[in-house]
Amino acid sequence: MLQQFYPQVPHTFRFELNKDMHLAAAHFINDEHAGACQYTHGHTYFINVTIAGDELDSTGFLINFKDIKTLIHKRYDHSLLNEHPEYKDVNPTTEVVAKQIWETVQTHLNTLTNNPTCLQVLVRETPTSYVVYRPKPEDLK
Repeated sequence: MLQQFYPQVPHTFRFELNKDMHLAAAHFINDEHAGACQYTHGHTYFINVTIAGDELDSTGFLINFKDIKTLIHKRYDHSLLNEHPEYKDVNPTTEVVAKQIWETVQTHLNTLTNNPTCLQVLVRETPTSYVVYRPKPEDLK
């Protein structure tokens, strides 16, 4: 796994957790302006999720790393993104995938009593192209 540092999100939380994962998935962009990307093709996506908070749970975790992997990797690995219900009405571009991952993670975090927050999601589609999604403060309410 490629080890690297990511764009930093300024914050005042006590703890910051980063989870890296990679998965293989295919997609297509259903628009003639997408050029070759309008045809089904695959990527080995590299994903980083940044979660922060002030309090740990009763186990001593901000969130268990395994839970993050289950939410994302288990859902998307070796799949055609266009077939997932969350992409039914929208093209699964890297930008949209990053936002969807944030929504999935934050929805889960909202169920936890220690109130962690997903600060950013980075989705690398190719070795030279990636997207960072950061929520606005109003998205966290």
